[in-house]
Amino acid sequence: MALQLTDFVKRPGAGKAGKPVRVRANFFEVTSFPTGNIHHYDVTIDPPSAPPALYRKVWKQFEDQDGQGVLPGIKAVFDGKKNVFSPKILNLGADHAKSYEVQLNDVDAQSKRAGGGQFTIKIKKAGEINMEELNRFLTGQSAQTANCLTAVMFLDILIRHVPSTMHATVGRSFFTPNDKRPLPGGAEVWQGYYQSARPGVGKMFINLDVSATAFHEAGRLPDLVVKYLGRRSIDELRRGISDRDIKKLEKQLKGLKIVVTHRGENRRRYKVTKLTPSPVDRTNFKDQDGNEMSVAAYFQRTYNMRLSFPFLPCIVVKRDIFLPMEVCELVPGQRLTKKLNEKQTADMIKFTCQKPNVRANKIKQGLDLLQYRNNPYLQQCNMTVKSEMAVVNARVLSTPQISYHQSTPDSTFAPQGGAWNLRGKKLAQGAVLGSWAVINFAAQVPMPAVQRFVRELSQTFIDTGLNVINRQPPITVADPQGNIDRILKESWLKAGNAAKANPQLILCILPNTGTPLYAEIKRISDTVIGIPTQCVQSKHIADAKKQYCANVCLKVNMKLGGMNLFLSPPQIPFISQRPTIILGADVTHPAPGDMNRPSVAAVTASMDARASRYASAIRVQANRTEIIADLGHMVKELLKSFYQSCGQKPERILFYRDGVSEGQFKEVLESEVKQIKEACASLDKSYKPNVTFVVVQKRHHARFFPMEPREADRSGNCQPGTVVDSTIVHPFEFDFYLQSHAGLQGTSRPTHYHVLHDDNNFTSDALQELTYRLCYIYGRATRAVSIVPPAYYADLVAARARFHRRGENWSDTEATSESMNPEEQMASFAVVKPELQKVMYYM
Repeated sequence: MALQLTDFVKRPGAGKAGKPVRVRANFFEVTSFPTGNIHHYDVTIDPPSAPPALYRKVWKQFEDQDGQGVLPGIKAVFDGKKNVFSPKILNLGADHAKSYEVQLNDVDAQSKRAGGGQFTIKIKKAGEINMEELNRFLTGQSAQTANCLTAVMFLDILIRHVPSTMHATVGRSFFTPNDKRPLPGGAEVWQGYYQSARPGVGKMFINLDVSATAFHEAGRLPDLVVKYLGRRSIDELRRGISDRDIKKLEKQLKGLKIVVTHRGENRRRYKVTKLTPSPVDRTNFKDQDGNEMSVAAYFQRTYNMRLSFPFLPCIVVKRDIFLPMEVCELVPGQRLTKKLNEKQTADMIKFTCQKPNVRANKIKQGLDLLQYRNNPYLQQCNMTVKSEMAVVNARVLSTPQISYHQSTPDSTFAPQGGAWNLRGKKLAQGAVLGSWAVINFAAQVPMPAVQRFVRELSQTFIDTGLNVINRQPPITVADPQGNIDRILKESWLKAGNAAKANPQLILCILPNTGTPLYAEIKRISDTVIGIPTQCVQSKHIADAKKQYCANVCLKVNMKLGGMNLFLSPPQIPFISQRPTIILGADVTHPAPGDMNRPSVAAVTASMDARASRYASAIRVQANRTEIIADLGHMVKELLKSFYQSCGQKPERILFYRDGVSEGQFKEVLESEVKQIKEACASLDKSYKPNVTFVVVQKRHHARFFPMEPREADRSGNCQPGTVVDSTIVHPFEFDFYLQSHAGLQGTSRPTHYHVLHDDNNFTSDALQELTYRLCYIYGRATRAVSIVPPAYYADLVAARARFHRRGENWSDTEATSESMNPEEQMASFAVVKPELQKVMYYM
């Protein structure tokens, strides 16, 4: 038995299907990297717990003194934390360990915590990296060992060493304030570059991409306060600031760095600990002599300053130093870690969305900014990088034929350019809508308008192939502030009484896009009553456009258990030849910084031979855990549903798993494939279906650019169906990039699929084509989507499950859930009614 190259799956030969085309990828070939061993040293800098940026300065200072004799002409690179790598051996004496004193005269280093600028650097040898083994890994002659991973890490740190001393660093990206743009609420967008050393087929590459992130706007605090509170000018605050606004400001400013401006050259830096509840002229303290006075009076006496904004609260720094806001400035380059609000997000997208050719040019400029050319560190390690993007062989897979109801002409057709419309088409299987009701929560919409909308909607439903038995459902006008539970239940009864049949749907007209009402409607209809609801916004009621009604129709038909469209069996042989179940899974985590709310795991599973209807299962689990803890039971439930629906057990399982990063592949594979197989065995000892486990990734920085304008689609992106499985993919494992959707705006992001386990012996072509074809039968769109539908549905289910928590405060998005501990949090999630778990209520 030859040495096993991988725990996962080897690529079964490159795919051949489709039309060959060449694309540029934002990967730059590393034409040479060190062949000799690299020496790895462990570094500790005391005092501990200072930020990496400060440690980099300390290391730079140490380096500028020739490392006190240990770095003569040696260009060692430092990762800002614990690791130093050097192409030459460092002379650390017989013990391979030494310690050095460094004095740093820098504002950041003056604080007590940073030891007043005195640092101790301890260096000891940690090991050697065999770079030759990296070469063997790239050419598929050796497995990915710990040594290979460290070698890649070293190259990552090598290319990062110089830019990290010049730019604001976040993870693998560098940001510059050069092209910054303001965002509402005292934030701004900085442009930057992401770079990462990535193994490819037979070569290393640098993956280089543009990125952007939000920073706090710097400047005088009173000016910023106006922006944080969304006021027009500071004068609006003269009458005093409410406690609620002070809380809001404190949340905004806590932990941020400020400098003081009232002491001339001595611009000391502080971190904000809190705000005073009282304004400057009413905040008292005792001075050195024990005299009590207000902060305003103290500044008048000590600095001869009459404060212009005595009505603003004080900033508290250290334990109890009070500073008026007008002598404080926010330090630039502080990243915004909170989730952006809707307006900020919309603006952010506007700034970052760039046409493919613009993005490609920006990426080229980044090559110079990041100094790959005349970089002494790269030179000493003999590392060179090509200055042109890699040109990669790709293929454009042929478009599948999709089918609507046979009764209409051209009911089966191949869409052009990844999108189509419903004109003249009927849905493949229209549901029967007999018992339903309407609730109008939007007082501004008059009754006649609602009635007209319901008529129009019913007509579209009928034209599109639904069987609407009752075109005049009972309509209730309701208060959005009222008791939603009671309102929905009464409406449910009205529907049942009107049609003398079990209610199937409640249509809700919402006054606005606010989350709280929507969340409450979904929580009650999904977990209390167990009926699908369709929410529509009031702005669409006045002129009910055909296209809008048709889109609502797509959603309603799936919620009622209908089927919108399908692929003919010969196009999906893997699914149609033998009983096969397709599962999608995703875990979503709470907002950054929220350590109390749980993570939500969702699994969806196909229920028919067409892979168009899906059932779902949800579990809440510990905060930020990536492995699906209860996958076994979820899969067992879904296999039972499949059996009830199809009358046979699936012989094959294809599992698409979203939201796993490379570092977690092994862990996820070992835990989740085992749970899937155990779930099967628990139903019947002899039941052993073949399992294929594919990880689906959208969070990566690979982008493709058409070589010729004539090869691009209308948005300037690659054609839908573009697949890449050579050059820039894993050296020998079974992975590929697939851009299955037509671009709308900006640069399309291809989805990366990586097969971790495969009992079904897929060829590259078979899995790529199946995955691409499935992207055409996502139920609620008339276009091919960018990610395989079962994974997309799992994402929708997990997002919906967030609304199933009792007592959630949706109106204040900032509010974290401190009032409940994690156990109570998990218990506060209500379960979706069993009858809904079998239909696609989350559409």
